[in-house]
Amino acid sequence: MPLAVESSILIIGAGTWGCSIALQLARRGHTGIKVLDGCPFPSPIAAGNDINRIAEEGKCPKYDANEPDDMDSDEDYFWNKIHQLSMNAWKHDPLFKPFYHPTGFIMAACGDDAYEHCLKYAESEQAKLVPLNTAAAFHSTMPQGVLTGPFPHWRGFWKDGGAGWVFANGALRAMHAEATRLGVKFLAGSSKGKVESLLYSADNDAVFGARTRDKVEHTASQTILAAGADSDLLLDFKKQLRPTAWTLAHLPLSASEAEKYHNLPVLYGVDRGFFIEPDAENHDIKICDEHPGYCNFVHMNGELRSVPFSRQQIPKDAEARMRRLLHDTMPQFEDRDFSFARICWDADTVDRYFLIDRHPDLENLVVAVGGSGHGFMTNPAVGMLVADTVQGKVEQRLQKMMRWRPELSVNRDWWDTQDRYGADGKVMDFQKSNGV
Repeated sequence: MPLAVESSILIIGAGTWGCSIALQLARRGHTGIKVLDGCPFPSPIAAGNDINRIAEEGKCPKYDANEPDDMDSDEDYFWNKIHQLSMNAWKHDPLFKPFYHPTGFIMAACGDDAYEHCLKYAESEQAKLVPLNTAAAFHSTMPQGVLTGPFPHWRGFWKDGGAGWVFANGALRAMHAEATRLGVKFLAGSSKGKVESLLYSADNDAVFGARTRDKVEHTASQTILAAGADSDLLLDFKKQLRPTAWTLAHLPLSASEAEKYHNLPVLYGVDRGFFIEPDAENHDIKICDEHPGYCNFVHMNGELRSVPFSRQQIPKDAEARMRRLLHDTMPQFEDRDFSFARICWDADTVDRYFLIDRHPDLENLVVAVGGSGHGFMTNPAVGMLVADTVQGKVEQRLQKMMRWRPELSVNRDWWDTQDRYGADGKVMDFQKSNGV
């Protein structure tokens, strides 16, 4: 049965997806929405509390106006629809539109396997792509003096438009502010917002809310678990989630330097890393090294699990990879100190499709997890899809791809790189890393 608009709704997690879900439900007239989070807003550990994130409009122009083709495979149909819903919001919704910057996108690689990934990307594109095979070609994509590096072994393509970046922190704050204006109640902090457990019925066949660290029980007709990587600590997902972390740093520029580094395409090296132009407020360039991810593997109840933790620090090997990226692309900054660094967690599903569904064995519980590296750019679509799930009207082909699917994870390989490149081509373990 679809949930009545006056029914109480409890959302666990006030990060990217939690705020998007609260916003979309409130826009559809739902009242009595409460959101819990263990950190003050914006959470310093939320993946979306970031300077910027890469955004792509889709692989061909149809996503801006037309429905994805019914002849698409289920996999293609899913991503085409997600891109269509998301980019319609980033380009036309007054709340999201100010935060999208379509500056273009460069995709490149050094290793042969990673370059094959780039070639497949190029083959799927119907937009005009400019091949880049020399340092001079890469230099030409940005104003003179920005890219000055040797670009050893780099090969790729430049798409001048149809992609760029979104101001992540700004969009996150805007979603929170608008949801609050529409009546959503946010409770945040290490005591009143930190969820320690779900509340179960006497027969353990239903969820009716959550208990926070201050021992308060927050009951609701519908509970939505959207706590990112931490969701795996609150519910048995039967190996469907792998908390995985990436590493980022901020490179500070002076105000005069930042003037030159404005309106730049995103430079994404599939096996090296990426950077995005400096933010307007602090003039920091965000830099990420690219790799299959870090996990924090521990043995719990006889099984190996990755357990997320918060740290405004990165391993030394991650910094070394970022310095190599700068050496290759912008050696003028290779030795400049970073102003900030942190670990950024997400949760990978086994197939990297989202997990958004009603729990099959626990009534009144919806899970909205498994961003799998796609979570911020697609968050407008995620909010809509979770609202559709609550209202009982999810499109069948989308529901099939997002369903609760533990059968795929029975013999899950926790070390699977999941089509990611960089570092030594392996998932890394914080327990064995240097510097965290």
